[in-house]
Amino acid sequence: MSPLSDRQRDELHKSLLDYLQSCGYEDSARALRLDAGLDDIKLDPTAKYAGLLEKKWTSVIRLQRKVMELESKNSQLSSELSTPAMATKRHNTAHFLPSLPKHTLSGHRSAVVALSFHPKFVLLASASDDCSVKIWDWDVGECERTLKGHTKAVLDVDYDATGTLLASCSSDTSIKLWDALGEYSNTKTLYGHDESVSCVRFLSDSNTNTLISCGRDESIRFWDVHTGYCTRSIHPHSDWIRVVLPSDDSSLLATASSDQTAMVVDTATGTTVSELRGHEHVVESVAWAPTTSIANIHQLIGESGTGSNRDNRASGSASTNGIPNNKTHSQSQSQSRNRYLATASRDKSVKLWDTSSFQCVYTFNGHDNWVKSIVFHPVGTHLLSCSEDKSIKIWDLATGRCTRTIEAAHRNFVNTLSWGRQAMPEVGVSKSMGLGKNNNNNLNRRFSMPHPPPTMRSMSSGDVLRSVHQREEEKEEHTVIRPLNVIASASSDGTIKIWTP
Repeated sequence: MSPLSDRQRDELHKSLLDYLQSCGYEDSARALRLDAGLDDIKLDPTAKYAGLLEKKWTSVIRLQRKVMELESKNSQLSSELSTPAMATKRHNTAHFLPSLPKHTLSGHRSAVVALSFHPKFVLLASASDDCSVKIWDWDVGECERTLKGHTKAVLDVDYDATGTLLASCSSDTSIKLWDALGEYSNTKTLYGHDESVSCVRFLSDSNTNTLISCGRDESIRFWDVHTGYCTRSIHPHSDWIRVVLPSDDSSLLATASSDQTAMVVDTATGTTVSELRGHEHVVESVAWAPTTSIANIHQLIGESGTGSNRDNRASGSASTNGIPNNKTHSQSQSQSRNRYLATASRDKSVKLWDTSSFQCVYTFNGHDNWVKSIVFHPVGTHLLSCSEDKSIKIWDLATGRCTRTIEAAHRNFVNTLSWGRQAMPEVGVSKSMGLGKNNNNNLNRRFSMPHPPPTMRSMSSGDVLRSVHQREEEKEEHTVIRPLNVIASASSDGTIKIWTP
């Protein structure tokens, strides 16, 4: 018995006849008319069955493609769930690792090369080769505003620790400061570099009045943001300095250069503390290992000394427990806080270094093209890397294995990763602000800047920010600050992806 009703069967015959006649298969059309009893039927080109066969066929192809994509995602998620290392504490969002993006932000007309999260609000700044900086509300996936002023590609952006200033730098050799509390007006333009400025970073906490920059002219410059003057410059490398990254306490600077080395520099004196050699190509990125990762790194180093992992260690690696005799007193003070550093290179590898012994203690191999950016997980369990092979890889710091690969994370090169550095009050504080335990989605919108005027409102939500009196009350409740679980990736395809739990 046919599963089709009489009406459906008649419609199918007519659509077949319409298709045969439209393609010029007259003999086949006559045979179908005879066999299906359609001799007296005159086809109506405006009827529902006209072109129906082609529409159904293309719909089937689209559905098949969608089914294949869903099956692939399901296979990936099933694989992750079956991996013990990935399944551990998955219920705890503190251990969040990216899997599927929440938003894809589109608006730049060229490659997006740098990102910076606002430290208080749900805002993200992006720098692009299209000469612009865009400010996004990453929670809802909308562009808030576009900042124009640079005349060439913008290479980096960075918010200061208080969120009052945004710095950007460009191939036009300038650095611009933007008022992040108001309408993002350009308050100062800093000149001093002779060539492209590739990176800008504010020194943390008490040093928020100091901005550092590096560039193709092989210099690192220190700027007083109040006066706009360059206070000093140092030249630790012999080629283009790609990145300069302060440690959490700003006592040390990590650098990456086209001379295939990374260096650790004492911020106060400008002297080189460690020179890290081992990469065979340009070093693109550096990342300080958080103190939460030290136990996992020690486990990794212990495992790498025996068995098949021995090959991952650099030849001649010294013990990671001692500090060489020629280290200065200032270096030994910072060892406990800033001992380990990761670097990413165009040689397709990521290396982990012990800065106290100048040695590479582990090498992560797996990418098929230049590794462009690396970030440590805030809880210290994993290291994330992105590459021009269009993928994002997640490495287990305790074992050195790649536990997850997000293939085709973007349609083109993945240029940078940025972990949300926003801080949020815990549940006790949210109750004092009139929010329930499950209402944390908008909590970060209401978490104020450190010193706003009483009537200032959040740019992204319009909510009135807390008063000084309210902040003092919340301090009395022993506010605990924790990292926000969000990571952003940016690509040469002009898009930004937001990854959240």
